[in-house]
Amino acid sequence: MTETMTSVKAFPSGMRLNEYVAMEEDFWRDEGLDVEILWNDLKAQMVRFDDDYKERPQDRPFVQGEQTIGSACSWGSISNAAAGMGKFVPDVHGVSPWGIYVREDSDIRKPEDLADVPIAVGVRAGSHFNVPWHLEKYMPLERIKPVNVGGFRARLTALIDDEFQASSLLPPQIDMAEQLGFRKVIGGEFKTLWWVDERYPKEVLRAYFRGLQRAEEAIDADQSRYLHLWHYSVPPEFKDRDWDYSKFSRGERFVNEPISREEFEQLMEEVERWNLNDIFQDGDYDRIALSVA
Repeated sequence: MTETMTSVKAFPSGMRLNEYVAMEEDFWRDEGLDVEILWNDLKAQMVRFDDDYKERPQDRPFVQGEQTIGSACSWGSISNAAAGMGKFVPDVHGVSPWGIYVREDSDIRKPEDLADVPIAVGVRAGSHFNVPWHLEKYMPLERIKPVNVGGFRARLTALIDDEFQASSLLPPQIDMAEQLGFRKVIGGEFKTLWWVDERYPKEVLRAYFRGLQRAEEAIDADQSRYLHLWHYSVPPEFKDRDWDYSKFSRGERFVNEPISREEFEQLMEEVERWNLNDIFQDGDYDRIALSVA
């Protein structure tokens, strides 16, 4: 008898190995899911774009009504849900590294030196929200100058071409920047959340996250076995470089634990303080969150 599989569409953020491990090891298939990775959407997130909000590559599946699963920084996923693009899932989260990098010969040596310096980011995404979140302790908000250049290839290229003095980077661009000789001025961690089409049954979403949890356990058990899978997150324009994946970090971690209601409220307060809530349609937790517990 042929086993019936449930079809699921997903576009990874590219910041973690879990989706690639779940795909390669058939963890999702073991859960009864036939997951289609939207590679074109993932690659579109890598390029330079100056699209307005809801026109970014990661927005298009939701705007066009395509049933899919995505993820972003916690501020971004909540904002996307508040803007009417799917709902965010509070039951699991990720923890990812972040950093602002400069050229080795840059005069920028410490976070305070970034005051009034244009910083390459991707609008209303992790590379954007992290900039005020980490720099506010060093300078007033009005002296923090994020500039939208688009996806992670564009932000890394902005450094390579000396178009920007500083760029906000995420995995695996952090490791790529290190191997290219760029210097970190400030770094830290932040949380990510999943945003999903609410038409997916909760059991399907639970099965999807079980696959990511199994991948997390596999990475923890033998990280070096999976580091080569970062090639999926390397932009095509950088494929010809001789990357040493064995020296890459593991990137974002999947954490099978919820965020609290209090943390949600704090995230919303931060987005409002940074004046990035102008796209909100509804900020009520009970209406924009989809618990799968």
